[in-house]
Amino acid sequence: MKRIDDRPAPVLLLCAQAVVWPGAALVRGEVPSAYALLVAVLVAGPVTAVLALRRSRPVTALVVVAVACALGAGPLPVGATAVLGTAGVALALWTVATERDAFTTVVCGVSLAVWQLLYGLTLHRLSDRDGLDLVLTALLYAAACGAGMLARRSRSARRASDDLLRRAESERRRLPAVERRRMERELHDVSAHHLTAVVVTAGAALGLRDRRPELADEALRFAVDTGHEVTRALGTLRAPAPSDSGLPAPEERLLGLVDGFRRIGQPVDCVIDPLPEGAVADAAYGIVREALTNVARYAPGAATTVRCRYGDDRTDVVVTSGAPLPGAPAHAADLGGGRGQGILRSRAREAGGTLTTGPTEDGGWEVRAVLPGRMAGAGDRPGARGYRAAQVTAAAGLVLQPLLPVLAIRAEETPTGSDVSAGVLFALLAAAQAVTLLWLRRAPRVAYGALGVLALLWPAAAATGGYTGPVLLPPALGALATCVALASGGPVRAGGSWSRSSPRPLGAPVGQPAQGRGELRERPRRRRGRPLTRPVLLAGAITVHTAAVTTAVLDRGTGAPAWAVATAALAGTAPVMCAAHRVGTLRARRAQATRAERDGRLGALTGEAVRDAWAERRRIADGLETTVLARTAGMVAEAEAGRLEAAAERAREALAAMRALLDAVRDGEAGPALRPQPTLQALDLLARQCRAAGREVEIRLTGRVPGRLPAAVDLAAYHAAETVLTTGGEQPATLELDASDGTLTLTATGVPSAAHPAVRERLAARVAALDGALTTGPADTVRLLLPLAPGDGEERER
Repeated sequence: MKRIDDRPAPVLLLCAQAVVWPGAALVRGEVPSAYALLVAVLVAGPVTAVLALRRSRPVTALVVVAVACALGAGPLPVGATAVLGTAGVALALWTVATERDAFTTVVCGVSLAVWQLLYGLTLHRLSDRDGLDLVLTALLYAAACGAGMLARRSRSARRASDDLLRRAESERRRLPAVERRRMERELHDVSAHHLTAVVVTAGAALGLRDRRPELADEALRFAVDTGHEVTRALGTLRAPAPSDSGLPAPEERLLGLVDGFRRIGQPVDCVIDPLPEGAVADAAYGIVREALTNVARYAPGAATTVRCRYGDDRTDVVVTSGAPLPGAPAHAADLGGGRGQGILRSRAREAGGTLTTGPTEDGGWEVRAVLPGRMAGAGDRPGARGYRAAQVTAAAGLVLQPLLPVLAIRAEETPTGSDVSAGVLFALLAAAQAVTLLWLRRAPRVAYGALGVLALLWPAAAATGGYTGPVLLPPALGALATCVALASGGPVRAGGSWSRSSPRPLGAPVGQPAQGRGELRERPRRRRGRPLTRPVLLAGAITVHTAAVTTAVLDRGTGAPAWAVATAALAGTAPVMCAAHRVGTLRARRAQATRAERDGRLGALTGEAVRDAWAERRRIADGLETTVLARTAGMVAEAEAGRLEAAAERAREALAAMRALLDAVRDGEAGPALRPQPTLQALDLLARQCRAAGREVEIRLTGRVPGRLPAAVDLAAYHAAETVLTTGGEQPATLELDASDGTLTLTATGVPSAAHPAVRERLAARVAALDGALTTGPADTVRLLLPLAPGDGEERER
């Protein structure tokens, strides 16, 4: 990371201070005393050194600079610490704003301003001049805090964007490998579990057919049912559900797994706590299934205990089996592929836990996994609240320090020119404007309205406080906050929605909506008032501040007519407001271009990742068709024909084919050169990649979505989903697919970027090719309607 040299700024401030004093005094022929020069060196030296190291300890640097300048201002002449006491303190405060959080920045800025106010009050009463100086100083501090916070926010946004792209790039390379490992693990678990159960059951029935011939019929029915279950499970493996909403609870899945092993004659006792959905529950299920499968394979009939205890700190998953029964044949002992232990450890590691296996004292075997508990990942910081309380306490102590002399010294009453000082009124208005700017992004309408009202109060405050300084200074100070608001370049919103005009159907004349399919329609919504646009803000700002300048000049008294004063005020106000508006517009455009570039790169990376992972899935799925599934179908056919030995042999062949396929999966990691286009079956990959990039995505498929879709509809629906989920936005999004009356409906919520004209055009182009319809609104919702009539006759199996 490139480091910034902090030395030039303090050196320049020191040179500027030397020019102001003693340089200016020497030019006038006034030679400073040796005592004054010594004190100036003792003040300027530490201040410059601390400012050069300000980034490592910004708050300490601010305190040292402020205290040193305050102590040196007493014995030194006027102006001896002017530059270091203003620009130096502002530089230190700016560093605090860039390096620390907003709370610390506000505490430091407010404490510094109040400390200087109380420091002045202990020396003398606050006069108009002193109050105005305080206002200018407070505005300087506010500008330093605002500029620093803006710089920190921009830097944080750049870092977050870079981290997001870097994470997306990493996930793009990782997703195909993750998908390959997932299919390898699931293929091993599904095939080994079910087919091993068939071999064990058939072997036991064949061994006892002379004494218990009814077991053969049960074994045949079990082989048929298990074969169908393997076919269904492998079909789910090729096209997994994008969400787990339809699955039973983890506790029910584990209990059902235990019941399945009990049905094949394996005595299993279990103690299972309720588990939440997530990686821990999936890992626990996979570990228990693999461990019980190994028990049935190597120690059939041995007493087995399953314990799954979910605690605050950890989740213990323990599967303990007794020693193999003497004389009990292990019909499936030769079916292991040597991958079980590695798969068990990978499951535990991916869930954030550990796994150990080993023999027990009585000759059995134990599998023990330690997974995260319910308190894992809690981002609780118990010291944060206490740290902030300490910050406030320390700030209050420093602020109240100047009041200590008041407790011991009784000041004499001195007459003042007016009951209410103009400086005090100016300070109150400046503080109100600063608070209003903090609410600019949350409530822009209220904030801009409050700024307009406060701008009109500056001339009234000058008249009430008897201000006699430059007539244009109060309205200029009032205009400063408005210029900052216009130049901020933030999004202008009304009622929480995008301030955009209603979208127009593509290809239709302005003011004439299109009819029929292929159109872009806006859902009717409740009117929320006139949109707050930037031109409206500019016109309002010019009007308000022209009135403020005119009022200030007329109150002071002038011989020019009112219309001439208003014209001159307009001529002076309009260029300033237009310049601030121009700065805000350029900043908004630059920010929008940066976001568009980031979103484009993020969308490209997501698309590449999904296509690579989809190609890997299709490669493995093609191997399933000709290996495991074909032999499983043969097992079902033999069982239905009543040939138990042949069914058991087909099950063994299916397990051997599964091992060969796993070897081919591991060896052929390069994948095909020509990648197939992803379809709706790849929605789970799309959701996984979006979550890896930092956006929570939930995908729902209703039961009305047909099992077969026309190829054109399938491809268009997937690409539309990819478009709406990868075009910006970090808030959670939901994608729901439904079908009714021959139409596939894709509804996406939580995607405000879909209202952008470029995104709408891309979506409209896809639905228009299928004679569909696109609907947008409310602000973060988009709906696509795609007819299910076959386009080119191509259909695929979902």
